[in-house]
Amino acid sequence: MVVGDFAIDLDTVVIGAGPGGYVAAIRAAEKGQKVTVIEREFIGGVCLNVGCIPSKALIEAAHRYQKAMNSAEMGLRITAATLDFKQTQTWKQESVVNKLTGGVASLFKKHKIDVIWGSAFLKDDHSLRVIKDDSAQTYTFNNLILATGSHPIEIPNFKFEKRVLDSTGALSLQEVPKDLIVVGGGYIGCELASVYANLGAHVSILEGTDRILANYERDLVSVVEHHFSKQKVDIYTKAMARKAEQTADGVKITFEVAGEEKQLQADYCIVCVGRRANTADMGLEHVGIDIDQRGLIKVDAQGRTSVNNIYAIGDIVPGAALAHKASYEGKVAAEAISGSKAVIDYRAMPAVCYTDSEIATTGLTMAEAKEQGLQPEKAQFPFAANGRAISMNSTDGFIRLVFEKDSHQLLGAQIVGPNASDLITELTLAVETGTTVEDIALTIHPHPSISEAVMDAADVGLKLPINI
Repeated sequence: MVVGDFAIDLDTVVIGAGPGGYVAAIRAAEKGQKVTVIEREFIGGVCLNVGCIPSKALIEAAHRYQKAMNSAEMGLRITAATLDFKQTQTWKQESVVNKLTGGVASLFKKHKIDVIWGSAFLKDDHSLRVIKDDSAQTYTFNNLILATGSHPIEIPNFKFEKRVLDSTGALSLQEVPKDLIVVGGGYIGCELASVYANLGAHVSILEGTDRILANYERDLVSVVEHHFSKQKVDIYTKAMARKAEQTADGVKITFEVAGEEKQLQADYCIVCVGRRANTADMGLEHVGIDIDQRGLIKVDAQGRTSVNNIYAIGDIVPGAALAHKASYEGKVAAEAISGSKAVIDYRAMPAVCYTDSEIATTGLTMAEAKEQGLQPEKAQFPFAANGRAISMNSTDGFIRLVFEKDSHQLLGAQIVGPNASDLITELTLAVETGTTVEDIALTIHPHPSISEAVMDAADVGLKLPINI
C-alpha cells in the first residue's frame, strides 16, 4: 500500500453509483459541476445489477411462463411449453442488466463524469482515501454526496453460503428449485416467492410477524394471499427461524411457531429479513457526521448532513428505502450544491410490491389521514367491473381513493391488481398537485383500459357510480 501519497484535487464527489448516486452525478454535471464518482463494485448499484431490475426481469419471465401454461380458458392449449432457466438468466443479464448499466456508463462519458474504482474512507470534511487491492490514493473535494446504499441482513445460524442465499444469490440461481424456503415475508421475500412459485417451485414463507407484507393494509394483502394460495405457497406467520443446516444438495430449516419446533427441507433457503445501511467503516466518525440509533445519517431538507459540504441520500438516510426516493434526493442534493433552493418536499411517495397481484400505494391511507387530524373519505372500485381487466382475465383487486371530506382533494390511493405499478403514477401526480375527485372523474380516460378504474373510483367518491 502506498503511504504518504500526494492528494489529487477534485470538485464534486459522489460515493456510490446506484440509482441515487448516478442520478446525483448526472444532475450535478448538468448544472456545471466537475463530477467524480467513486464506486467499489459496479455502475448502477444494487438496483440495476442485483436488485430492482433483474428481479423484475425474472418476474416478467415467470408471468409469461404462467400465461403459456395456463391459458386454456381462452382456448390456448400449449402442451410443449418448456423452461430453459439458464437461458432466462442469460437474457436477464445480457439483454436487461447489461443494457441498462451500459447506458449509465455512456451517460457518465457524455457528461464527462470520471469514475474511480475502490472503497472510499473519509479523512476529514474535505479529503478522503480510496483503497483498491494493494494501492491507495488520497483525494480532496469541495462537495461530497454519500450514496452508499444498503446490504442484506444476515441472521444468526443462517450464514450466506451455497444453499442459504441473500436476495442477490436468489436472483442468480441457474435452476428452478423443486422446494424453496423464504425467510421473511416483506416485499422482497414475497416478490421472490412469487417468481419461483410461478416458475414451478413449491415455496414456503416463514414470517416472524402475524402476517406477510405488514407495511401494507390487510385488504390489499389478502388479494396477494389469495394468489399465493392458488400457487400452493405455504405461509407460516409468527414463525421464528432458528437455524439452517446445509448439505451438498439441500438445506434443513428449523423454526418455531407457537412454542412448537418445526422443520422444513428444501433445495435452497432465501433470507430476506431486511437491509442495513452502508454507513459503517467509511470514516464518518472522522468528520463528525451525525447518525441516528439505526445507523442512518441525519440530513436537512436539501440532503445536507451536519457537515455543511457533505450530503447523504438514499438508503443511508431516514425514510423508505426506495430507488426512486434515492434518485429524487440525488437531484435535490445536486441542485443544492449548485446553489439552487431545491428542497425535499413531496406529498406522496409511491411504493410498489411486484407480487401477484401487484400492490401500489401513494400518499395517505385512511388511518394515516385520521391520525393527522383530517376528515378523510374513501371510494373503491373493483377490477371485476372493469372491461379491460375482464378481457385480460385479471379481475382480482381494486382501486381505493382517499380524499378530504369537504374539499374532495385527493390525499392518497391504494391499488391491488393488474398494472398497479403503472396506475399509481397518475394518482401520485394527483396528490402532488392537489387534484380533487371531481378533477379525476372529469378527466377522460381511454376505453377500454385498466386506467378507467381510476375514473370509476372517482365517480364512486362523488356518489355517482356508472359501472357498479
